[in-house]
Amino acid sequence: MFFIILFIAHIQSVIIPIILAFKSINNFKQLSNYNFIPFGFLSIGFASIFEIIDHTYTDWIYVNHSTKWNWLFYSFLSLGLTLLSISITSKKRIIFINSFFCLGVISSYWIYGKSAALIFQALISLYLIINWTKKFKDWIIFAYPVFGILLTTTFGSNLDLTSNQIWHIFIGPSGSISVLTFYFVLKRSKHYY
Repeated sequence: MFFIILFIAHIQSVIIPIILAFKSINNFKQLSNYNFIPFGFLSIGFASIFEIIDHTYTDWIYVNHSTKWNWLFYSFLSLGLTLLSISITSKKRIIFINSFFCLGVISSYWIYGKSAALIFQALISLYLIINWTKKFKDWIIFAYPVFGILLTTTFGSNLDLTSNQIWHIFIGPSGSISVLTFYFVLKRSKHYY
């Protein structure tokens, strides 16, 4: 029974972003780079697919390790967040900085380790929060740092420290709530722009 719940928790983190990607095609034209939005959601869905593949090598038991699948998870998650971040701006400086941080995640994972990649990913998230808050002025965006950063990090840390797999179940749904947050902010923005 636990395995079924764990699998559902992971598969929904693939399905939700992919559905949002399709719903975003040719939508949100009020934004500078709206064509990046579907690719942002799609990248997050692909990240979850790579995480699922990684789990098949550990019999679905969470292991804090570095593998090509884990690297692809972080790379595509960072790419998705970067694309969402730059989808709302035409400022070349912001696009460059976000792209630099994304490349930092992708390259530093193997050179300096997962911890270095996570620093770059934190910078991507920080820029995303700042840019989306300035652009949309929508309080709902603060659900992203709560669910996508605070809770997923807390659940992941508890999982890593205790090895109690129950924490594993909560990470995917918490991340999906943060992805839904982006979509709701985008939907609400259509009424203001």
